[in-house]
Amino acid sequence: MTAPPVRHRPTSADFRRRRLALLASALLAGAVLVAASLFLLGADDYPGSGTGSVVVRIESGDSTSAIGQTLVGLDVVRSRAAFVDAAADEPAMQRIQPGYYELRSQMSGGAAVDGLLDPQRRVGFLDVKGGVQLDDTRAPDGTVSPGVLSQISQATCMGEADGEPRCTGVDALRTAMADADPAAIGVPQWARAGYRAAAPGRRMEGLVAPGPYDVDPRATPEEVLRQVLAASGERLSAAGLAGDGAYRTLVLASVVEKEALVPDMPRVARVIENRLAVNQRLEMDSTVNYPLDVQALRTTAEARGTPGPYNTYLNTGLPPTPVASVSTAALAAAENPPDGPWLFFVRCTTEGASCFAATYPEHLANVDRARAAGAF
Repeated sequence: MTAPPVRHRPTSADFRRRRLALLASALLAGAVLVAASLFLLGADDYPGSGTGSVVVRIESGDSTSAIGQTLVGLDVVRSRAAFVDAAADEPAMQRIQPGYYELRSQMSGGAAVDGLLDPQRRVGFLDVKGGVQLDDTRAPDGTVSPGVLSQISQATCMGEADGEPRCTGVDALRTAMADADPAAIGVPQWARAGYRAAAPGRRMEGLVAPGPYDVDPRATPEEVLRQVLAASGERLSAAGLAGDGAYRTLVLASVVEKEALVPDMPRVARVIENRLAVNQRLEMDSTVNYPLDVQALRTTAEARGTPGPYNTYLNTGLPPTPVASVSTAALAAAENPPDGPWLFFVRCTTEGASCFAATYPEHLANVDRARAAGAF
């Protein structure tokens, strides 16, 4: 006769194992359910176009996934997947430019993509051209061209896409330029003496090199100027400006920039150096027009007869500061002008090319030629 089977009494360890097994099964079932929901409903996403204002910075080389992670960190989108999925349907996202963009909090992935592709949502961007002055200038027909300070101010505007722009004003930037320590805002060492000696409203003239800039529109006026000068300083250094004599070269190059087309820049630089060498007045219309904020090829007799530090019809030597932003072509011409005897030049074609002369009678003949061509 066999003995009856011995029944095993469940221990507390058995109960714990059973609870863990049940919990694992529940978690697995939940994970399957979430995965199925995401597959059917899409990535976790906010609805709508969001609220408020959030400034987003996209770095050079950022992938779509990296941009999505940045947006999640700022609570612009709920999940990286929502943004990446929406971006996959927009080929233009592959060409998104680095810089600052004004978006909103809690946007859908699609709304965030649309915002990044909307030109009005790009903030903090400006592109300075050679020959532009700090201040706005006007042409003889009354047309006004924005100066560097106006361009910086416009770059700081936010809310334009919603019709309520908020900007750092030109006056605030001008005050920061006048009051700031040059080292604190990134003025190159070689330019600081010239910066301090300049009239407060002219101190940054010529120190903003041509090219694109991205500034943080949320920054203070001083911080904005520091961002611009930091990027500009790298460009000026790459163009060879450094050490003693660099500020003089910048001043000379700015006059060349205003007076000549690119092909004529080297010889115009030589004319300036030749005149300085014999203590002859430069008699450049661009320097006379500079403090008048006039953009014109010619000057009036009244302007030429008005005393002032920029009047090279009355003063001998270079003006005290640059008179415009300076291109690399003008800098190259000022740094290494060709040998030549020229002391005079005049624009002698309707396209703007100059004719050069070593003697005054030759110059007068070129002036007659310019008049006959309708260029003078």
